[in-house]
Amino acid sequence: MAPFPDRLPYDSRREPVYARNCVATSQPLAAQAGLEMLRKGGNAFDAAVATAMALTVVEPTSNGIGADGFAIAWAGGGLHALNASGRSPALLTEAEIANRFAGESSIPYYGWGGVTTPGAVSAWAALAENHGTLPMTTLAEPAIRYAREGFLLSPQTAYYWNRGARRYPTDGPFKAWHDTFAPGGRVPQTGELVRLPDHADTLQSIAETNGLSFYEGELADKIDAAARTQGGLLRASDLAAHAYDHPRTVHTDYKGLTLHEIPPNGQGITACIALGILRHFDLAKFDPDDPACLHLQIEAMKLAFRDAHRYIADPAHMDTTSEALLDPDYLAARAKLIDPNRAQDFDHGTPKPGGTVYLTAADAEGNMVSYIQSNYTGFGSGIVVPGTGIALQNRGCCFTLEDNLPNRAGPSKRPYHTIIPGFVTRTGPDGNDIPVMSFGVMGGYMQPQGHAQVLVRLADFNQNPQAALDAPRWQVTEGLSVTIEPGFDDAVYAALESMGHAVQRARARTVSHGRGQIIYRLDEPDGSGFRGYCAASDQRADGQAVGF
Repeated sequence: MAPFPDRLPYDSRREPVYARNCVATSQPLAAQAGLEMLRKGGNAFDAAVATAMALTVVEPTSNGIGADGFAIAWAGGGLHALNASGRSPALLTEAEIANRFAGESSIPYYGWGGVTTPGAVSAWAALAENHGTLPMTTLAEPAIRYAREGFLLSPQTAYYWNRGARRYPTDGPFKAWHDTFAPGGRVPQTGELVRLPDHADTLQSIAETNGLSFYEGELADKIDAAARTQGGLLRASDLAAHAYDHPRTVHTDYKGLTLHEIPPNGQGITACIALGILRHFDLAKFDPDDPACLHLQIEAMKLAFRDAHRYIADPAHMDTTSEALLDPDYLAARAKLIDPNRAQDFDHGTPKPGGTVYLTAADAEGNMVSYIQSNYTGFGSGIVVPGTGIALQNRGCCFTLEDNLPNRAGPSKRPYHTIIPGFVTRTGPDGNDIPVMSFGVMGGYMQPQGHAQVLVRLADFNQNPQAALDAPRWQVTEGLSVTIEPGFDDAVYAALESMGHAVQRARARTVSHGRGQIIYRLDEPDGSGFRGYCAASDQRADGQAVGF
């Protein structure tokens, strides 16, 4: 039996998938690319890389070859973390910032200003080389096939594709975007056959060189040339200097489970802070959709975000540490600030010194991969390197232009990063970690909020993973404001408003409240070994969970 009920109490278009090999992501064709690798005898890492490469073709509205990537994976009896986010151009000096962004309160989303070194290609190469079993040329086959022979456009991707076309001007540095994604001035619609031949050629080059051409070869030269021609600061030297790293996860224990996140510059620690605060409340005494239960979660998340936005940055520039932010005494003190009956607008604390795609894959050998990549906002900066299909991310827009903050823009620096893969373990009888779940919830600043809400539903209320994704969600924004999806009883919204929350009712359950994927490991009840997985996919996306 599974450790949770089959009951799915919320309106849904999805059913959980039970299998020994699984892939779950936001686009069906990409999920099938991963499944294809598993059927070829590859492992979960092979499936993850194939899925990630395919997503740049079939869902370019949320990620691309010029994206960043992160992973947390279980292999060989332990966790492995990967931060492949890129750094700002070395030429982004204080003088350049003062000149380029004069009169701006933030870095503009579109154009070269927010472009940072893409890291996703290095993530693919690292996962394939360190843990995969198939050559990268094999892993790239489905993506190249979709790009060269064509694929049928899915509904949500078509919607955001059309929105992107309205966003970017048709001339100047944005001309290559239209040449690539709207040739002849026409944007593809749902169900149309789409071909992206430049993507195919670029992915072929990446696969044949294990990513080297992107950072030190022909593709790096093309990126450099585009930047110089169009006034960008990114150079081939920035690409050559790019390096991923393998950090230790930050984690917090919550009701018998341990949530693991990538440490800063990622925002995953925000979910850990919120759950560390919620440990001091007995949520299980409530119904999962009780307004009193939701109120405590909302208040904990607001406290967590106040600290996140003040302190998270490139760790080389932070003025506190992850350990200080997760210190039990500090979190206990933050928990005491919550009024169980009244919403508040908190300030950050003072700790002691010291449009994204997500996928998950797992195989019958017990390997589990939690992986995420993103261009940040939709197609990203709107800059496409001519003739390559490489849409460059605008992740640098997550820097601040405020003085004296650790996340201030600067040269060769990683920005605050919204994309976060999640992983959950529990402690075994021998004190070692046991894998439980690889999961993620895409969507900018919604991501740690989604992580916390999903884990509360699993840990406190033992909901089925599919139900935990189907449930209506809330999202804190600024001050007392919170947007809440439909699906709760009317009395819930009224009760939260009476507590002082500025409730904004969303019209539907959409991607703005996150798109989640889960693979949950199932072991035999007597602890005798691995049985398989329960995989779930969010109805807010086009995607699916698949397996065999």
